[in-house]
Amino acid sequence: MYTIKNKVQLIGHLGSAPEVKAIASGKKMARFSLATNESYKNTKGEKVTETQWHNLVVWGKLADIAAKYLEKGREVAVEGKLVNRQYEDKNGQKRYYAEIQVQELLLLSGGHRSTVAP
Repeated sequence: MYTIKNKVQLIGHLGSAPEVKAIASGKKMARFSLATNESYKNTKGEKVTETQWHNLVVWGKLADIAAKYLEKGREVAVEGKLVNRQYEDKNGQKRYYAEIQVQELLLLSGGHRSTVAP
C-alpha cells in the first residue's frame, strides 16, 4: 500500500533576505520568498521564461541559519511541505495563503554547497 505524502522540492533564487521573528514561546521563525523559473518554446519557436513565486517559512535552528546565510538572489534548494492558511483581513473577508514549511535547506550559490536540516 502506498502512502501519499505532502512533499515539496524546489530550487530557485531568493526574492528577499529572510525576515526573522521570535514568537511568544521564544521560538524563531523566518519568512522569505523563492523564485523558480521554467523555460519553454512557444508556438512561434521563441523561448519564454515564466517565474513562479513561493512563500517559505523556516523554524528554530533553520531560521537562525537562514538569517545568517541567506540573502536576496542566493540560489537554494528546499524540501518541505505545503501548508494552507486562512485568516480574516481588516474588512472581515476570509483570505487564503499558501506557504512551504521548509524542513531541509541546501545552499547552492555563494560559496560551498551545504545541506542544513534542523
